[in-house]
Order: sequence, then C-alpha cells, then structure tokens
Amino acid sequence: MTSERTVERTLARPDAAVPTATYRLQLQPGFPFGAAAAAVPYVASLGVSHLHLSPVLEAVPGSLHGYDVVDHARVREELGGEEGLRALARIAREHGLGLIVDIVPNHMAMSPRHNRALWEVLREGPDSPYARWFDIDWEAQDGRVLLPVLGGPLGAELGRIKADGDVLRYYDHEFPLREGTAGLEPPELLDAQWYRLGWWRLARTELNYRRFFSISELIGVRVEDPEVFDATHATILRLLREGVIDGLRVDHPDGLADPDGYLRRLHEATGGRWTVVEKILSDGEPLPASWPVAGTTGYDALRHVDGLFLDPAGFGELLGQYRRFAAPQTDRGGDWDATVRRAAYKVLTHELATEVDRLTRVASRLCATSPEPALRDRAPWALRTALLELLVRLEVYRPYASVDAAGVVTEEAAAEARLAFAVPEEAGAVDAVRDLVLGRYGDGPQHVEFRTRFAQTASALRAKSVEDTAFYRYVPLLSATEVGGNPGAPALPAEAFHAYCARVQRDWPTTGTVVSTHDTKRSADVRAALHVLTECPQRWADVLTEVTRGGEGVPDAQLAWAAWQTVFGLGPAEEERVQGALLKHVREAGLYTSWTEQEPPYEEQVARFVAAGPCGRPGERVAAFRASLEPHIRANVLGTALVHLTMPGVPDVYQGTEREYRALVDPDNRRAVDYGDGERDGDGGGVLGGDGGDSGGLSGEKRAVTRAALRLRARRPEVFGDTASYEPQPAEGPAAAHCVAFVRSGRVLTAVTRLSLRLAEAGGWRDTRLALPPGRWADVLDPGREFTGHARVADLFAPLPVALLERTGD
Repeated sequence: MTSERTVERTLARPDAAVPTATYRLQLQPGFPFGAAAAAVPYVASLGVSHLHLSPVLEAVPGSLHGYDVVDHARVREELGGEEGLRALARIAREHGLGLIVDIVPNHMAMSPRHNRALWEVLREGPDSPYARWFDIDWEAQDGRVLLPVLGGPLGAELGRIKADGDVLRYYDHEFPLREGTAGLEPPELLDAQWYRLGWWRLARTELNYRRFFSISELIGVRVEDPEVFDATHATILRLLREGVIDGLRVDHPDGLADPDGYLRRLHEATGGRWTVVEKILSDGEPLPASWPVAGTTGYDALRHVDGLFLDPAGFGELLGQYRRFAAPQTDRGGDWDATVRRAAYKVLTHELATEVDRLTRVASRLCATSPEPALRDRAPWALRTALLELLVRLEVYRPYASVDAAGVVTEEAAAEARLAFAVPEEAGAVDAVRDLVLGRYGDGPQHVEFRTRFAQTASALRAKSVEDTAFYRYVPLLSATEVGGNPGAPALPAEAFHAYCARVQRDWPTTGTVVSTHDTKRSADVRAALHVLTECPQRWADVLTEVTRGGEGVPDAQLAWAAWQTVFGLGPAEEERVQGALLKHVREAGLYTSWTEQEPPYEEQVARFVAAGPCGRPGERVAAFRASLEPHIRANVLGTALVHLTMPGVPDVYQGTEREYRALVDPDNRRAVDYGDGERDGDGGGVLGGDGGDSGGLSGEKRAVTRAALRLRARRPEVFGDTASYEPQPAEGPAAAHCVAFVRSGRVLTAVTRLSLRLAEAGGWRDTRLALPPGRWADVLDPGREFTGHARVADLFAPLPVALLERTGD
C-alpha cells in the first residue's frame, strides 16, 4: 500500500545530488576552513560524498561550536571568512566532495556588542526596525528587556556600571545608551533605557524574551516573519545558489513558532536542496509527513541501532542490581517514567518558570475576555496548575499545526491532570487549557499566540527534563541515556529494527542517520562497550562490590554507579576528562548541586572520589574487567559501524569515528581531530580516542570496515538510495538469533554478530547458517573470499564479527 509520505516525497526531492554519505567536521578557531581543506584528501579517501560543516556564520568570538550566531550576513572571520569557505569548497570539489552546512534559525547570541541587530533594539526599543527580529514580550518588565547579566543585585553592582560616551559598560559587557540619555546620572540613567540590567538569578522568573531552552545567552529569533526569514537566510541561500554549499542541516526546528511554515518556506527558497532537520522523535512518533525535508538528522536511527546490541533480559537484571546498589536512593532514579515526571516538574517550576508565567498570562486574558462560558471564571492559579499538569504529561516534544494536537495533548493526560485539583469544578481549568491548545475556541491573534507559546514551552521542557535532567538521574545503563532514546526500555528485538528500516526505506529513504554526533552523551564506541554489561550484569555487580568495598568517600550511590560505568565505557583516560564529565553529570542531575545552585563541598567530594576510585587504583580492576570483554566490545563496535553505514538513509560519520573513538559528553566530544600527514593520504596518522595512530587493532579494523562500506555506497548508489530495497535475511540454526543480516536491493548483504558474549556462553555458532540470495557473493572486506548458497555463519565471521558481501554475478 502506498503511504502518505510516499505520495508527498516529491516535495523534498532536490534537483541536486543527494549525498551518499557525509562526514561531520566541528569547525572552531583552532580548526578553521584551512584545516578542513587540509583534511579533504583523507576524508575523500574514505568514500563519503559530502563534508558536513558545523555552523559557518559569524558567531561570538572564540566560540567552539558556532551555534551562537551574531551576524547572518557574514561567514565567520575566525574560520577564514567567505573566501576561506569558498577555498574549502573548491578543494572539496576537486576531490569529488560537496558541502552540507548546519544552520541555526531558532536563536542568536544575546551579546549586544557583537549582535548589531540586538544592539539597535536595545538602543531604539520596540520602534527599532530590528525589533521584529526577536521574540520579546514588551508588555512585561514595564516595556523594557530584562538583561540578566549582573553578578549580584543591582545595589551591590551599581558602582561597577559605567557610562562611556554612548555606551554603558559592565565588566566586558557593552550596551547602547538610548538617545538623549547620556548625560543622566545613575540610577536615572539605567531607568531611562529600553533594557533593564538585572541580577543573573532573575532570569528564571523575570525574563521577557524567548530563549534557547533555558539558556539566557541565546535569544529566540522570529523567522516566522518573512522579512526576518529573508534577512537571516540571505547569505546561506546565496551560497547555495552559487554552488558553494549543496545542502542543509537545520538545528532545533522545534523551537520555532511554526516549524511547518518555516520548512515550507526554506524548501521553496532552496529549490528543494537536500535538507535534514534535528527533530528528536519519541518512541512511536512519526516525522510529520507534510514536511518537505529529506528526514531527520538521525537520532531515531541511533536508538534503533543501539537497541540491537542490548540484551533485554540482561538489562532487566542490571536494573535490579542498580536498585540494590543505589538503595535507598532508587526513588530518585530507579523508575524511568517517574524520574521523567519529577524532572519535568522541577524544570517547569525552576528553569522555565518565566515561560510558564507568560503562558499563564495569555491563558488568563483569553479566558477572562472569552465569550465562551466554558472558559470564563478560571483563576490564574488554576490555569497555571492545569498548564503544569498537562505539560509534564506530554510524551513528545510538541504539537504541530500539521498534526492533530489531540494526539499530543491527549484526553488520558487531561484525565490525570484533573486529579491535581481538590474541587472538580476547578479541574475544569484543565479542559479550558486543553481546548485552547486544540484550537477549539478560535484562531485570533491571542489564540495563535497561546498555541505557539505552549508548543515552544513543551519543546524546551522535553529537552531540559529528559535529555538534560532525567538522563543524568536514571543511570542503570549509561549507554541507554542517549538523545532520542528510551532508557526505560532500550533493548530492541531484531524484528523491530527490521521493521524500522523498512519504514525508513519506504517513507524517508534519504533521511540522515547517525550513531555519534557533537551532541551525543557518549560516542558510539563508548556505548558499544557499555552495552556488553547487559550480557553480564552479575559479573558487573561483583566487580562493583569489589571496588567499592568499604565505601569510604562515596558522595552518593547513584553518582558512584555512573562513575564506574563511565570509566568502564571510556577505558583508560586522563583524569581531567572523567572529572569534567562527572562534574557536568552531577550539575545536570540537579539532586545535590546544579549549575545555578552549586554546592562546593559536594562537588569537592565528587572530585576526591573520582580521583581515588574510578581514576585511582580501584579503577585498574574495572580496566582489567573491560579488557577481559574486549572481543565482545569489538563485536559491538564493528557491528554498530557496519549496520549504520549500510542501513536505509544517508549516514553521517562524525569526525574521527572511522576509527575507534572514545569520547564523553561535550566539550569532550568536540575536541579537534588531529589529521596528520598520514591521515590525509590514507596511510595512518593519529585520531583522537584511537590507538595512537597505528593501523592495526580495533581502530584499523573499524577504519577498514568504514572505508569499505562508504566506498561501496559511492560505487553503487542505486543499491542504497531512494529507489533501493531493504529485506531482512534471517539465519537458521541454534544461534540464529545472534546473527542480524539484511540485503540491500538484492546486491549487498550486511551481517553482524549480536550479543556475542551470550553467544559464546551458549556454545558459539555451531551449525548456524545464513541463506544467501542467488548468485556469487564476494566478501568486500576480504575480496579473496566468496560464498554461495547457505554460508556457515562461523565461516562468514571467521576474520571479523561482521561481514559485508556484494553479489558479483547472476
């Protein structure tokens, strides 16, 4: 049966070539366009078709990521400017590569001295031609923009604020003075501005501009306004027209007022170039079929690939071991759904309190002035309670205009939300709020504003409560706490993976796929090691009993469990890297310390524990345990890589991950890769997190698998593209469940080993066989080998725990 998406796929089919595979480079001042150009010959030798660049427009000076854009009209000078980008494009073209660029439509840096559009708004107020650029609530804060930059209350900081001509200075901050106010004395000078300098702690409850999640340093941009869209996209669109870049990755579309409308406008403006969106799909959530894009950036693929290499029964046992280890603290992280719900309440009442206040104000106005009796007489406190109770029950990021909101803000959620009210009549506030979200009482400007704000708040809540809080509180298996994942049920049967791939090939065949990115909490290879723990949960518990005997200096059991898993997954590493990741862990969890309410005694205890335990002598026992499991880690690493590179979609290879790559959460995973001379000519060289640059071992094997798969994709694009096919290829015999195989277009077969430790404990492959489609099948990884008919899996996996076969004849 033809799917809705198949019918609409032509909306997103560009005239320009769709990538066969992309290679992500994290640009920064220490790795500018020139360094990227020097790496082009090596990257091209891998077999990708396009470089995938992090944001290239002007950003805050020194930015290591580029998502804090300050000027959409210029290519970033610190990277080499537009000439540097053009030179990179020319060199890339000479080696057969195109360019895909990351764009950031949702926000800009809240840095007035660098962001000239914002500077003009702060100088001229709501009458500035740039005022329409930013999502500012001028009705709040007496018509002034709150700038939460002061290190303390104004009274304590007043003496540090100085007027200097037409500029107001506070340390390294600069702000424009409103015309005609330069001669005033403080505090009259401050009161006369279109902005209010405030203590940074006021951001939580007083902020009156939309931001990125809860990051006050990033201000929301109103790209739903056609003039703002044109101004903020002109340079990127010109570079597309001139052939400098070929496609786009759209950062965080869920923060926009109207993602549907934005993507339609972008599609029209680009002429249908290949575009993917950083949309995080929850379990079972489809990408809106009407979006004219190639698909997502691939976190949904990551979840399904990872799920293959997890043992469901072993995960359940590991969860039990964790609960015993962490007792009596398991009420704060032993149940996934409860953990998410508690985190959501915390985020709404703390980090997003100002967003909830704004929503409540809009809802109160609508109800107070509505001609609909069902909306009248709703107290602000009741509407706020209803908003909280509905928002915490959303299981996806947000509703969209093109999708029925009733499937997002469900009647089941409303029924649960009503239980928060003691008086049934007051519980009617839940129905009032839900009806406003569903658009049942009109499409006036305030109704649209309410629905928009609700969706944007829901998106920020989901990201902050799940990815940035619950993932750090629910730690039975760290590899399950990944962007787009479901830590409560992370393991997937092979049948579910195959069904997912079939849907992707049918509906979104040129979507992006990833297993490591600049935003993953742990690289794919670290997660691959941690997956093995689901195959030996009792042995892991025994090791922890041994290394934690005595328990001195342990700050809390949850953190200890996470710390030991961190060093198991990472392997031997510098203490500084582990310390940095775990400090971020405890602050994001927010149980004993946080970014805004830091507890130095607790953080110091964490540092001492990490140094003496996981990074000290006891850590050697964990390292030895990891070493004993290397064959099974190897099977997961290579299996993950090959599945990713040959499944439906366009694979994105994160910088350095063509070799063994062990990295933790950012900024650890954003460090520049060292592409030495050997790397550029394909004969060796050093890669961050690898094995010191030698071409053997797991790093060499992984690079061989990666190059073979990517070159095959480049040579046979029709086998993997939008007209290709995907078919599971089941094995037969006593260990059939441990072989996952599929065929692409009848021409290429991928086979990987699944749960290799369980396989070894059960006696190995024995007489398990894999039926091959008709013809001769050559081993792409070892061209001297050929198979026909029924291949013994033990023979297929003799040199490596994975196999990539290509049909060589009819």
